[in-house]
Amino acid sequence: MSPKHASKLFIFDIDGTLTASRKKITPDMEEFMSKVTEEVTVALVGGSDFVKINEQLNGQALVKYEYVFSENGLVYHRNGELVATKSIQEHMGNEKLQSFINFALKYMSELTLPCKSIYFQSFIFKKMRYFHRVPKGHAKCMSRGKKLLQEERDEFGEYDKVHHIREKFVAELRKQFPEMGLVYSIGGQISFDVFPEGWDKRYCLQHLFTEGNSFTEVHFFGDKTFPGGNDHEIFTDPRVIGHTVTSPEDTRKQLTDMLFS
Repeated sequence: MSPKHASKLFIFDIDGTLTASRKKITPDMEEFMSKVTEEVTVALVGGSDFVKINEQLNGQALVKYEYVFSENGLVYHRNGELVATKSIQEHMGNEKLQSFINFALKYMSELTLPCKSIYFQSFIFKKMRYFHRVPKGHAKCMSRGKKLLQEERDEFGEYDKVHHIREKFVAELRKQFPEMGLVYSIGGQISFDVFPEGWDKRYCLQHLFTEGNSFTEVHFFGDKTFPGGNDHEIFTDPRVIGHTVTSPEDTRKQLTDMLFS
């Protein structure tokens, strides 16, 4: 059944907007978002791959939401079907991508961090496995390994606020690869994304505005809307009405005020 106001499109970031960072959507939020989909057309856009996004949404991403854009829209599903994909390997070529990854791995191996875990060491030395698992839309650079306990993520997040590990890493990559036309976007607690110019979350808009859709309003909700955050570009796009949220609870409050008051 179509939503009551199908011409209104609400686009949502996932991490920090619909879910707590790296966690699954809560039952209450899931139920609330079901009500939102009855009111307006809903699209989701995240930097993670589809497997991770679907996991955070309890395996219901394609069931509950009309538009699902993973990897900033490089992987595009609509009404449960895969519509389009685009690969960073094809765009950059293996030689350039290999050079970038080699440098990033060397830089990370020389970092001094608190409690370097076995996961980080494993991440560094399993280079070829990492290379073949580069997401379609971006390279994700992590200062620590991905399989961390939440308390370890929190620890690094607090350390990074003081020592600016990710900011310094990005600055070095910009210096080393100025000609590649890459954009760096810090998000989450332990990582930042790297992608070609224009492959930020705005990428999903081309699908939404070129399919004969006639949306009268397009809203975006995200938590990292500040300059350098991975929601900033789509938040400031002139085609979009941007909303900054601070948590899933804040998202719910703002939506309640907009749709159910």
